[in-house]
Amino acid sequence: MPEMSIAQQVAVSILPLLFAITLHEVAHGWVASLFGDQTARLSGRLTLNPVKHIDLVGTIIVPIVMWVTTHFIFGWAKPVPVDARNMRNPRWNMIVVAVAGPLSNILMGLIWALIAKLGLLLLPTTPWLGQPMFWSGVMGIQINAVFAVLNLLPIPPLDGGRVLMNLLPPRLGWKLQLYERYLFIILVVLMATGILSKIIFPPIIVLIQVITALFGLP
Repeated sequence: MPEMSIAQQVAVSILPLLFAITLHEVAHGWVASLFGDQTARLSGRLTLNPVKHIDLVGTIIVPIVMWVTTHFIFGWAKPVPVDARNMRNPRWNMIVVAVAGPLSNILMGLIWALIAKLGLLLLPTTPWLGQPMFWSGVMGIQINAVFAVLNLLPIPPLDGGRVLMNLLPPRLGWKLQLYERYLFIILVVLMATGILSKIIFPPIIVLIQVITALFGLP
């Protein structure tokens, strides 16, 4: 199968990226609603309409620039509003809400793997359909693996950081939240310098290998 140009890589990445970011945020709001917080639902954010979640910089510009320059996908959507005060057990419920995002990415990775497999099966008879399906599936696996592993890092404002803040004693969790803005800047610097990719690359590769092996993908 021929290699893709950069323009083709961007083209087949758009749909997987939009779904990865949109469903990640919807997962947070949906799980929060199960625990009694209807903030996301009342604000109209429990929708698969990507327009409701797209952040021009975080969802479009940053991911494209990052992929073209470093082949590392990173981005964000407008955060779904969640109010822990409405939950029955705020600290533990917020941990589950935070983990729901990365878990949704793993599930999406499996779905994109199925699409890639179908693309492979269609390739001999209908290459015009099989090839874009295969490459979209491949990019979907990669993008969601990156999002899942990256968001599980215990650094605010990532989901792993939310988990850490709620596992720590309340006083320490509150102090960690105070430094969230500065930790995000550090996170961006680590990504720009390539240090972060070296840290998370091994678990990303393992996750991709597990997903592709499940579906017998090359």
